[in-house]
Amino acid sequence: MDDRWRGALHAVPRHLFIPDRAWCDSEGPGHLIDRETDPDAWLDAVYSNTAIVTQLDDGATDIAEGKGDYTSSSSAPSAVAATLGLLKPYEGDEVLEIGTGTGWTAALLSHRLGDDNVTSIEIDRSVHATAAANLATAGRSPHLILGDGSAGHPEGAPYDQIHVTCGIDQVPYAWIPQTRPGGRIVFPWTPRWEEAGHLTVLTPTGTGTATGRFHGRAGFMPLRSQRWPLPRLNTDYRSSSTTLDPRRVLRTSYGADIAIAAQLPHVYATHADQENGAFHLSLWSDDSDAQVHYSPRHKRVAVLQRGPHDLWDEVEDAYLRWVSWGTPTKDHFGMTVTPEGRHIWLHHPANPITPPPQCTSYFSNTHLGNKSTTESKRSS
Repeated sequence: MDDRWRGALHAVPRHLFIPDRAWCDSEGPGHLIDRETDPDAWLDAVYSNTAIVTQLDDGATDIAEGKGDYTSSSSAPSAVAATLGLLKPYEGDEVLEIGTGTGWTAALLSHRLGDDNVTSIEIDRSVHATAAANLATAGRSPHLILGDGSAGHPEGAPYDQIHVTCGIDQVPYAWIPQTRPGGRIVFPWTPRWEEAGHLTVLTPTGTGTATGRFHGRAGFMPLRSQRWPLPRLNTDYRSSSTTLDPRRVLRTSYGADIAIAAQLPHVYATHADQENGAFHLSLWSDDSDAQVHYSPRHKRVAVLQRGPHDLWDEVEDAYLRWVSWGTPTKDHFGMTVTPEGRHIWLHHPANPITPPPQCTSYFSNTHLGNKSTTESKRSS
């Protein structure tokens, strides 16, 4: 990170953007921080490298519960530094931020570029109002919009940079024509396959497309229209087994993660280590799910699958296809967005990864989602 962003982080106090009661999402068990009952612990948490959750379940759940979906937060300072560091603006650049949240990152952008050069859009009316108050307290006045983040803000276009603070699977196409050719769109690509995603930089080419590559890891709350529901299935599981260790699929390489996500855009995954060296992988899609259990006591890995898709079989095939390519690392992959949709490619934009036939109809449907006008969800 250059000195100008570092200076902004020192100049804009984070505590001005954190409510008196919030949930500290620390590496151990999360815990409530309360400025009134324990001001020292509150301040320590605010200035730690930790995400501070400020809203649960779109405001429906009291923050003290600490349970439910995290729907607004102040991202960890290291995550904020990583995303801002990828913008690389020139003086006088105009930036559109998708997801105002607490207002902290909007204030950092305003400090660096000037209030008049920053527009920040937020879907949640309550979050928007709180951010406006926080920014006023901090002496910053960027342009704040209550509206549709995935539609951008065409009234102020074109922008030199777009800074996105929520996890994106399918990139809304509206952002491409709203960014100047040669500008930057920085966002956390968060495909369904991965619990955390990749910071991504796309550059519009001036021909209606944008292309770019993946950078560091990033875990952000998803765009509201791209939240991931669990299926409701009542059918019986089909039992089978495999010799492929699921730990190897999940932990071999970020390159494998990208390859699998590109081939299987409909598959979600969560996994956990268990006692005595066991490992469990859960897979699901809109209409299918699978449970894969590894135990060091058995030569073969137990597999349960149900629904029209054999999700583990699809994942196994996608992983071994990546192996057959020579196990390329993350640096060999990239993304291109066109009016027809998002494409992940290997080595060069002219070499897109094609999903297998059973995923073709799903993948085509997700292309249509790029033109969605549903709202964004925030994370910084």
